[in-house]
Amino acid sequence: MKHPILLWDLPTRLAHWLLVALVAGAVISVKIGGNAMEWHGRIGLAILGVVVFRIVWGMVGSTYARFSQFLPTPAAIRAYLKGHWRGVGHNPLGALSTVALLSLMAGQALAGAFSNDDIAFYGPLYQAISSELSTWISGLHRQAEWIVYGLVGLHVAAVLWHTHVKKDNLITPMITGVKAFDDPAIPPARGGGPVALLVALAIAGLAVWAVSGGVLPPPAPMPAATTPAW
Repeated sequence: MKHPILLWDLPTRLAHWLLVALVAGAVISVKIGGNAMEWHGRIGLAILGVVVFRIVWGMVGSTYARFSQFLPTPAAIRAYLKGHWRGVGHNPLGALSTVALLSLMAGQALAGAFSNDDIAFYGPLYQAISSELSTWISGLHRQAEWIVYGLVGLHVAAVLWHTHVKKDNLITPMITGVKAFDDPAIPPARGGGPVALLVALAIAGLAVWAVSGGVLPPPAPMPAATTPAW
């Protein structure tokens, strides 16, 4: 008999699906170009906020959302590859995929804040560095787009393989939060209460404020116009 438990808390699920939507929006906006680049920049800041929230939530959230619970050891990876791993939440390769995606999205969002498109778009931190360095970072930002496609593709393929081949549905629990297990001793997710949520939201908001230009000094005022003496 299967025993359902709460596996993924609501903040984890919302962060996951919001990140999916934002990454899709970032790809669409950059392909459109033109005025959509302003939206691309805003979406990048939102992605940074979600990633920072998820990182903090990985330390203060509920049981199975925490990095301490799912970051794999080499022994766990070997056991998984041999088909001997038994666990709850992210499997070892899924955990590595999650960390890689979060790291890449954070790097892309930060790089975008320093980037420019040589036409009309300048990231909110463009003024903090030289134009040469901004151009170099912009190149990295564009090239990493293909790494994003690769990692996202692998992630989706792995989820579909687990769901349809191994018959281990990973999609429904990320929607409902609930998953059924054979072992009745597996406890449901605990922790990650309102205080932890407020802390994670506050740190994410602070990160977005800083990267949106809040850490830069205000621009120098223009000199007052003077009337020439005749």
